[in-house]
Amino acid sequence: MKIRAGILSEVVRMAVESLKAHKLRSFLTLLGIMIGVATVIGMVSIIQGLNRTFLAELESAGSNIIAVTKFEPGVRVGRLSEEERQRKDLTFEDALALERECSLVRAVAVDLPASFFEGIAIRYRNIKVQDAIVLGMNDRFPHVLSVYLPEKGRFLGASDIEHSTRVCVLGSEVAETLFPHTNPLEKRIRIGAEEYTVVGVLEKRGSLFGQSQDNFVGIPITTLMKHFRYDLGNLEITAVPTEAGVIFEAIEQIINVLRQRRKVGFGKPNDFAVFTQDTILDLYNQITGAAYLVMIIISSIGLLVGGIGVMNIMLVSAKERTREIGIRKALGARSKDIERQFLIEAVFLTFAGGLLGILFGFGVAFLVRAATPLPAAVTGWSVGLGLFVSIAVGLFFGIFPARKAARVDPIVSLRYE
Repeated sequence: MKIRAGILSEVVRMAVESLKAHKLRSFLTLLGIMIGVATVIGMVSIIQGLNRTFLAELESAGSNIIAVTKFEPGVRVGRLSEEERQRKDLTFEDALALERECSLVRAVAVDLPASFFEGIAIRYRNIKVQDAIVLGMNDRFPHVLSVYLPEKGRFLGASDIEHSTRVCVLGSEVAETLFPHTNPLEKRIRIGAEEYTVVGVLEKRGSLFGQSQDNFVGIPITTLMKHFRYDLGNLEITAVPTEAGVIFEAIEQIINVLRQRRKVGFGKPNDFAVFTQDTILDLYNQITGAAYLVMIIISSIGLLVGGIGVMNIMLVSAKERTREIGIRKALGARSKDIERQFLIEAVFLTFAGGLLGILFGFGVAFLVRAATPLPAAVTGWSVGLGLFVSIAVGLFFGIFPARKAARVDPIVSLRYE
């Protein structure tokens, strides 16, 4: 065993010295491996960061949310079927009916944005916010979505919805812009042409995929429908069941009520969509799955190019060292020793490329996180995958040159100049 260990260590030493003797050539050879592994690490880090952010956002909203929309999630306007184009819009009255008639639904929130094309300006004295969303809301949001809790003041009340009052709640970003050094409560701001009294400021939510979730003003939905232009196609209804164990029964009640209100015939499909967070998560996983596929294709090209480069350089090395191989065999080296040495050189090359690729991938991920709104999270399994793939490439593309070098006739090798 000691003799074999000594032989193996000698083989490793000779392999490393051979690579050191051709530093530039070795570095150029491992560039392809480095690029492939860096692609894997960088993209996995970004996608994992997005996944964590998205999951955290879903969890913060609540785990038993039921969404009701005109179209199924993921449907694009340009791809609507004839049946989908003929669907009626959901209405505020639909939301009221769901809360009134569904015994297993605890609360129903409904929101409707003002038309984006109006360019509604929000002002307080000489301070102006131009790009904030004006969102019509009912009073049930804090009961349905925990992310809409007021940090200061209160949320919109039932009487505000009933009487279409001119009050508003501010997202934290709008509040910080309009009132950087002042308490905004009970201040009057101008939204478009009318004045509204600020009754609350909501807790900060941060951004999701680079989009701020705090850059909006909430007003009673009935007020919005009186004073602003809107498209009912953008109305969203969100419900929460009385308890977690009856979510599917609550969905059945919602479907039955809406089918009756919309006069959907027996045996005909729903002309609306009802889904839970699991549906949204499945759709998101499909999108990230496509991103993973693109990542695999791109990284595979880099690894293939790197592997071919390794095979090429090892074949050239075997040719250059033909006489050396003959001398070693004449002194008693076995074909297995020669084959092992060249295989170790190939694996060492790709392993070094993998390490550099991991470091470069980390750098890309951290740069993306620092310079863009995209999150990035380095995972241990992606590092292990990068190292495993780099070693596997070295073994796969190094076998042929190693065997070719090992089969050289020692007599012919000694005559080689």
